Amino acid sequence: MKSISRFRGPSLILLVTVHFLLFVAGLVTASVLRHGGQFVTPFAPAEQLRAFLALSPTAVRVSNFFLFASAIPFGIFAVTTVSRLRFRGVRAAGTNISLLGGLIATIALILSGCVGWILSVPEVLASAPIIKAVNFLNFLLGGVVFAVGFGLLAAGVSVTCYFMRLLPRWLVIFGMLLALSGELSSLSLVAYPANFFIPITRYLGFIWMFSVSIALTRDRKGSQPTSSSDAI
Repeated sequence: MKSISRFRGPSLILLVTVHFLLFVAGLVTASVLRHGGQFVTPFAPAEQLRAFLALSPTAVRVSNFFLFASAIPFGIFAVTTVSRLRFRGVRAAGTNISLLGGLIATIALILSGCVGWILSVPEVLASAPIIKAVNFLNFLLGGVVFAVGFGLLAAGVSVTCYFMRLLPRWLVIFGMLLALSGELSSLSLVAYPANFFIPITRYLGFIWMFSVSIALTRDRKGSQPTSSSDAI
């Protein structure tokens, strides 16, 4: 009789939940601790940006702490998802693409949180040009680089699971659309309107992560490799 092992690893659903709550905590903190002032984007004039950030350095510091913290469960989610696919017998390049994307997105969040924290330092807040440069770097890391990495993660998981029939068809399509959105966000480096793809990838990405977590943990037992496992 063939023995079926059981996957041993952290709960994907728990990891996504912790990541989501930490991310939301950063948004709430930024809103609650902010002392007035209308929100400005990284594309605002340098002096206007400096005046806005100087109003609430504590909000900047704490919100970026939560952003930094949210990277840890996200990275574990990405690695665990790849581990689950390999446990089910997947021997495809898609798992490595997923891992690459997950690592890129994780490192982007970590660096974005650290760079964003610098914007709370009084000496930095005294210089409008430095604030402009640091804020743009924070935006690029937490926005563009994260979205591109997330797109690779979603693409690798979705295509691999399509051939292995591990996810519902609608979820595979959803993941591919997110992957496309993530990669298109890179165009924001040359065209401002492409920034629209960043929040799409970010916020719809939470839905995709929760959905994938539920689908992949429904059956916690392993499965034997199939001929389609080498399809991509």
